[in-house]
Amino acid sequence: MINAFELQNGRLRQIQIEDGTDLERVKPIWIDFDAPTDEERLLARELFSLTLPDEDDFGDIEASARCFEDATGALQIRSDFLLDKADESRNVPVAFVLKQDILFSLHEEDLPVFRLLRMRARHQPGYLEDCRDVLLDLYATDAEYSADALEGVYASLEEIGGRVLKAHLTDEAAAEVLASIAREEDLNGRIRRNLMDTRRAISFLMRRRLLSPDQIEEARQILRDIESLDGHTSFLFEKINFLMDATVGFININQNKIIKIFSVASVALLPPTLIASIYGMNFELMPELKWALGYPFALGIMVASVVAPFWFFHRKGWLK
Repeated sequence: MINAFELQNGRLRQIQIEDGTDLERVKPIWIDFDAPTDEERLLARELFSLTLPDEDDFGDIEASARCFEDATGALQIRSDFLLDKADESRNVPVAFVLKQDILFSLHEEDLPVFRLLRMRARHQPGYLEDCRDVLLDLYATDAEYSADALEGVYASLEEIGGRVLKAHLTDEAAAEVLASIAREEDLNGRIRRNLMDTRRAISFLMRRRLLSPDQIEEARQILRDIESLDGHTSFLFEKINFLMDATVGFININQNKIIKIFSVASVALLPPTLIASIYGMNFELMPELKWALGYPFALGIMVASVVAPFWFFHRKGWLK
């Protein structure tokens, strides 16, 4: 799908593109390719001499492969944008190309950051002025989206912390808590990676000296926001590690209780085992062998040897 956007009366107007004639009638500042087909890629090559990158090229992490100027003079930027859903979270790669005062964007699925920017630009006159404003505001909106996701992580960890620290934690509950902590840790890591990627892209734009003074100030504000969010992600990593250590500690305590019970039972059964072993010996000169009360006497002292240790352990509180 191709969506073109042009400015009309200070507002961003979206134009649905079906073929090349639709693009020839407009003067877009932003053309968004959402999971483009081969025909749409060919259209971009014919109208704008633009070869859209393949998705396989999005995964490179070195700076030279994510922010560079190609042979035609166009700026190529690869960025990750956060997609946070109830059932999963992931980073979606997006390719940007700045060419001929047009921002071209390419991604394989619709993103909430893009939807939010389109909504704001349609309803707020003067919100955007050129293609660089679009790119900067996409990064600013992504930082806001990441901040909202971090607030969700905070809320989830507060609920998890209440379960861990305020109630007896069974092994089953501890397993659920560890799974929840792992999900929040994964989301926090994705947010941190997303912020690092955004910082690199903003720094690249500032070094290219293509931004106006107002845009440079906006870029600096985005970097300041990212810096503050970095502190939150670091704090959340520490809190996640604390909750994970506490949960694992409760699991160890539960396991130690089980081992303690087995140890106590083993110690308590040693005296009757010793008594049974003694009277199981086959010596002829054992005075109790011909005693009529020898059998109940042996059973009695065996029971007493079991009860006495259990009573002692219970009094010491070792059976709790």
